[in-house]
Amino acid sequence: MKRKLLYIVMLISMSMQAQVLYRVSGNSAKAPSYIFATNKIVGIEFLDSVPNLLQCFSRCSVVYTEFAMQDYEALATLRIAALLPDSIRLNRYYTDEEYKQIDETMQLTLGMGMDKLCRMKPSYLTAMYRNELLHKWLDYDDQRSMEAFFQAIAADKGIPVHSIDEIGETMYMLFDREPFHWQCKELLQIIEYPEREVRQERALAEMYRMGRLTDMSYQILSPDNQSTQSYSDYQIYAARNKEWVKRLREPLVAGGAFITLDAIYLGGEKGLLEQLRAAGYKVRSVNK
Repeated sequence: MKRKLLYIVMLISMSMQAQVLYRVSGNSAKAPSYIFATNKIVGIEFLDSVPNLLQCFSRCSVVYTEFAMQDYEALATLRIAALLPDSIRLNRYYTDEEYKQIDETMQLTLGMGMDKLCRMKPSYLTAMYRNELLHKWLDYDDQRSMEAFFQAIAADKGIPVHSIDEIGETMYMLFDREPFHWQCKELLQIIEYPEREVRQERALAEMYRMGRLTDMSYQILSPDNQSTQSYSDYQIYAARNKEWVKRLREPLVAGGAFITLDAIYLGGEKGLLEQLRAAGYKVRSVNK
């Protein structure tokens, strides 16, 4: 009896985990391609729980991702893009008390105050502080990132890695997709209510481990969501998904592409998986 129960639990577990790895075929594709959903909080040890993942990866000849981390010239461009224009002084957008609170928090968390960080865009400061929160409370480690893992393996094997977005679009998504005044508001908000960010990321990570990608999209769209990933962000992701379907047309027709993207872009009615289905591709979970 115990063995039978264990077997049932294993089957349920496998069916849930399979929801993060998808096979894409049809629509004139010469060979299948694969899409793997990632989550920044969940480390690379999770990969061992996804059946046939490495086998699917080994069948592919090219990797596509949101941003190719091995492109060092692009990384240098992004660092420059994170800077404010000389004409803008960040302290003008806060009261003295608010700016002091930001300064003290950054000094305590990052070891640098606003005397050194005042030239950075608010969206960049929010991302830096957010990563430190996730590191402290959710054991986030960018060295154990799943997306970085596949890019590193591809580089070792001489497999080309391509960004789906152009560098200008990546800069926009990171630093300018929200109006400047809203960036300033979000920076103050995450400093005043850090628990909102931690609670949201913990919930998304738990859903990811269970393969509930659609529920992840609902979590972001929920009225209860008060984190920095908001309803407006999801609408931007949805519009970009439509463009990504067009850009992925050539590699999907050629076949043998391994596409690794954050799970928040994939699930839901406007997620990339449904957009691909609407475009005529057959998208099914591997091992389901």
